[in-house]
Amino acid sequence: MIIAVDAAGGDYAPHEVVKGAIKASQEYEVEIALVGRRSVLHVLAGRSLRKYGITIVEAGQVIDYDESPLKAIRNKPDSSIVVGINLLKSGEASAFVSAGNTGAVVGASLFTLGKAEGVTRPAIGCFLDTIVSFPTLLVDAGANTDCRPEHLLEFARLGYLYSKLLLKIDSPRVGLLSNGGEATKGTRLVRESYQLLKKAKDINFIGSVEGQDIQKKTAEVLVTDGFTGNIVLKTIEGLSDNFLTSIWEIGHVFSSASRLRGRDLLRDIGLTSWAQKLDYTEYGGACLLGVNGNVIIAHGRSQARAIKNAIGLARETVERSITEKFREENYEQASGN
Repeated sequence: MIIAVDAAGGDYAPHEVVKGAIKASQEYEVEIALVGRRSVLHVLAGRSLRKYGITIVEAGQVIDYDESPLKAIRNKPDSSIVVGINLLKSGEASAFVSAGNTGAVVGASLFTLGKAEGVTRPAIGCFLDTIVSFPTLLVDAGANTDCRPEHLLEFARLGYLYSKLLLKIDSPRVGLLSNGGEATKGTRLVRESYQLLKKAKDINFIGSVEGQDIQKKTAEVLVTDGFTGNIVLKTIEGLSDNFLTSIWEIGHVFSSASRLRGRDLLRDIGLTSWAQKLDYTEYGGACLLGVNGNVIIAHGRSQARAIKNAIGLARETVERSITEKFREENYEQASGN
């Protein structure tokens, strides 16, 4: 298994990406192909290249966050994102991990890898919490801002299969994000999607789920359009960041009084697990569902720990042959249910 990693994408690239890749190579025993400028990566990786079997694939261009994804893909064929996706297409890599421009990763995946049979809109599936036994998978987390009801039905099927295969849940509960539990609540998109999901026999649809129920584990799969999903994700991340900062500040104050290290004190009073549940670095990345390849999109602010865990998610996705099992599913037939 070789996992290609975009060493040029992200706010802390390439230093933190390289550190995370080295840690992943040690912990998960996978081969890593760093994609980026060879001269820079060779200096950063150093002895780890030979020691842990890390290789470098030259990519002299970088797609920045403020660039138009489609134009950048066309104008920068030697970018780390395009080169990494091409490694996946050729079979030289089993998965691709990137913390770079999300639109460019999605666009390059669509153009190069193509969509799985019966899928019209691939979606981003992001775990909101992976510490508990059954985390919530949010689909779509930002790939599709304008959607129709049939797209949300596809998202539900993709999320259902992904949770079932990756987490080994026999029948994941699928909920539709809305502003009320009744079928008549929500926008036109939500109301019409509700009726389609209700008729689908190949998913375990439990009805609408409100915002306050997300953290209650009402459903293992939460379906919405990419615009709403991305707002939900960013809101949770913002609240989590503030809460984590407060936890560490409290730990520092009390550790000074008790002469215990902050981490030890938080562990003793049971706050460590809460901090982990709210830390996006624990899950590392989100899977692009519905394309013919294993693509993991990491957070733009990812540092070494998040990159390492994103690579771990990529490894799990490959080991469970999720993309191949997606291909085996007859989505066209399912869409007729």
